[in-house]
Amino acid sequence: MQVTKNQINDAKSLNELEKLVAVCELCELSKTKTNDVFGVGRDTADILFIGEAPGKSEDLLGEPFVGAAGKFLNEMLESICLSRKEIYIANVLKHRPPNNRDPLPKEAELCWPFLRRQIELINPKLIIFLGRHSMNRFFPEFKISEVHGNAFRKEMWGRNQVFLALYHPAAALYNGGMRDTLKNDFSKIPKIVEGIDEEY
Repeated sequence: MQVTKNQINDAKSLNELEKLVAVCELCELSKTKTNDVFGVGRDTADILFIGEAPGKSEDLLGEPFVGAAGKFLNEMLESICLSRKEIYIANVLKHRPPNNRDPLPKEAELCWPFLRRQIELINPKLIIFLGRHSMNRFFPEFKISEVHGNAFRKEMWGRNQVFLALYHPAAALYNGGMRDTLKNDFSKIPKIVEGIDEEY
């Protein structure tokens, strides 16, 4: 089905939007998917994590970050007294690229209206990028090695949105030194949210 931008923008809830993802055939990934990986968590979460694309485990279970990287993400959430039920986790792509290849620019472009509407419906105080791919979808000029762990703002969708870039949890699985960097960056999240709260 050729889902239109108007249909996406008219979705009144995450549930409605998820139903559109389920019938979307805008790119070839709809033909190779096992499951849609729309997102999971609280519909009105203060914190929205955005990854790149589903992997093999995510495609099989229909939920983001359920593999080894997801276990490390859970561990880091627990370290700041949060659970997956209190946040929301989504990806730039809603279907797995074959063999876990990087998303093609065209695929990311076609999936962008879904992610944008997700953000509008959740209305998070803080958007956290998990890895450079999701960050560069919003800020193509940024290098994650330079901005990780630092909160920044940008006027988007009529609001002054706060963002935080983190290395992808999978990076810590291949590079032990990255584990401490990620944990340190993660530990800043409560203070960032607290700072946003103090402004309003």
